[in-house]
Amino acid sequence: MKVIVAENSGFCGGVRRSVELANNESNKENKSYTLGPLVHNPTQVKMLEDKGVEVIDENKVREISNANIIIRSHGISQKLKDELKKNSNNVVDATCPVLINIYKKIKRKEDDGYQIVIVGDKEHPEIKAMASYVNNGIIVKDETEAKNITNISKLYVVSQTTNRIDFFENIAHELEKTNDDVVIENTICNATRLRQEACLSLSKKVDCMIVIGGFNSSNTNKLYQIAQKYCKNVLRIETVKDLPLQKLSKFNIIGVIAGASTPDSVIEEVVNRMDDLTNEELMNSIDDSMKKIYPRDVVTGTIIDVKDDEVFVDIQYRADGIVKLDEMTEEERENPKNHFEVGQEVEVYVIKLDDGEGNVALSTRRVEGMKNWKALRDAYENKETVKGDVVGSNKGGLTVKVMGINGFVPASQIAPYFVKNFKKFVGEHWDLKIISIDERKNRLVLSRKDIVEEKLDEQWDELEEGQVITGKVARLTDFGAFIEIGSLDGLLHVSDIAWTRVEYPRDVLNIGDDIEVKILKLNKEKNRISLGRKQLLEKPFTEFVNTHEVGDVITGKVVNLLDFGAFVEVQDGVEGLIHVSEISWDHVEKPSDELNVGDEVEVKILSIDPEEEKIGLSIKALKEAPERSERKPRRRDNNDNKNRFNAKAKRKSAQKESSDDFGDNDLNNNIGFAIEEMLSGIEIDEESSDE
Repeated sequence: MKVIVAENSGFCGGVRRSVELANNESNKENKSYTLGPLVHNPTQVKMLEDKGVEVIDENKVREISNANIIIRSHGISQKLKDELKKNSNNVVDATCPVLINIYKKIKRKEDDGYQIVIVGDKEHPEIKAMASYVNNGIIVKDETEAKNITNISKLYVVSQTTNRIDFFENIAHELEKTNDDVVIENTICNATRLRQEACLSLSKKVDCMIVIGGFNSSNTNKLYQIAQKYCKNVLRIETVKDLPLQKLSKFNIIGVIAGASTPDSVIEEVVNRMDDLTNEELMNSIDDSMKKIYPRDVVTGTIIDVKDDEVFVDIQYRADGIVKLDEMTEEERENPKNHFEVGQEVEVYVIKLDDGEGNVALSTRRVEGMKNWKALRDAYENKETVKGDVVGSNKGGLTVKVMGINGFVPASQIAPYFVKNFKKFVGEHWDLKIISIDERKNRLVLSRKDIVEEKLDEQWDELEEGQVITGKVARLTDFGAFIEIGSLDGLLHVSDIAWTRVEYPRDVLNIGDDIEVKILKLNKEKNRISLGRKQLLEKPFTEFVNTHEVGDVITGKVVNLLDFGAFVEVQDGVEGLIHVSEISWDHVEKPSDELNVGDEVEVKILSIDPEEEKIGLSIKALKEAPERSERKPRRRDNNDNKNRFNAKAKRKSAQKESSDDFGDNDLNNNIGFAIEEMLSGIEIDEESSDE
């Protein structure tokens, strides 16, 4: 095995300067801090921490005073630098001299009227600091964003110091196409350029390239991208611990290059580790480092490459592992590059040791599934509830998704009462209890019944007769509407919907309507709730009484005819009675002789009885009484008739008393007396004959 280290590997001048300044400050009396990691390399940051130089973030640093504050090589804004000085801190500026020179250039160009465009990652600390030195700088991360910048007459374009030269030039070219007077300044660090060129050259000559540097290092990422273009086998490591010895055994020539923030000691350790190994030692090391892996194992690996449809993982085995798109979770599948990054540790499930192409088939989705099965098992044993989404229905019940695992809710476990239509629950999110679980058979049976019962009991305790609540119209029938009150249903009878007559509930209500109702009656044992809506509305009769009085003339419609009178609707929900004697001045045998149902009539209010809710009406009161013709009286004086009757009565009584027998003549006489009494007011001719 031959190991070749690329020229210009490791610390650049700016990083070396910043590390030296930090080491000097570690020896001083006052506490020393670096504002953010001094460089993007965990090993170097740890070395400084061991010397007492702590990392502090931008928020906390504002609270520090009388301390040594080291500005990292990426730089910070001038405003923050001045603020730190005001707090009596010793500010040690370790900003890379290359960046300080760029600050001066962009400020000068902006003063000359140029629009400053910075090509780089807006989240990188170097770009954040650079943008703070101009007023209206534009940050462009790729060619797509560059195409959106058009019709600007003066542009000054600079680059993040760690960009690849081809990347920067492509974006700059796009800006030249759509703008005038574009000045392009290649501000990529010379050390970066030389390192990238060395990487390109060496990658073409070796069987394998090893790129050493922090996984969060921008310039190391660029080296890794360049190496991948020109070498089939590229490994990314941070320290010697990440060195995959088992993979290196098959390569004859190995190239090594390190990012600008990688300490020399780390590079030496990696190279020495490979140089010191004889073939026998290498094989022994490989055997020692290799894990024993079997299908169905869950192992931890390090991501070494991320593509649009697959992720490569180093699992310390003789072959790399690969996670295909269909073996990722739903979220990961949408965009793997947003969920995985090189250097990230990840748990994977081993599907099989050889996928046919020499790779170990892995899955992140199944790891999630195994964890979820365990969580469900724990919930079952602890009698805890779980949350699930209802995704489908069939004759037997409902299918649900719980933690990504398919489950089933039998019809008998949906609710404590009979449920006819299951489909209405699809799309709902439920709390459920597990009643049966078998991971080997992939079977999960759940229940909502007990939870609903508990909720029902709680709701029943909260309800009381006379209470006004808001519910949702769930179902409509000819006899009423069922109103959903939480997990309970109440019946709003058609007669309690409104004070006016409602033929069908659907004429007034719609399914899904939110309505306010009053609880009329509760029966927990029978699970019945009687509701009323009209009870919350003003009674039509009360409204009528408040706006009308006896003597008013109003118009109404005949709604019913009976022998004793006609009922007239004078207002919605209010009826009055026209007695048969009040229909006309003429004699009316039956109301139907004069009126028909549906007739519009004008009536006068004769009486209003608020207690009995009765209204007396009259039609004839609106008409003048007819004049009657005079007739010659045939009646005698009443007193004369009475005297005549009394005289006859005395005479007949005397005759009766003198007779011992009571015969037919006496019966006739008594009948005659009765008839005579009835006709006493009518003139009759006197008869001379005796009785």
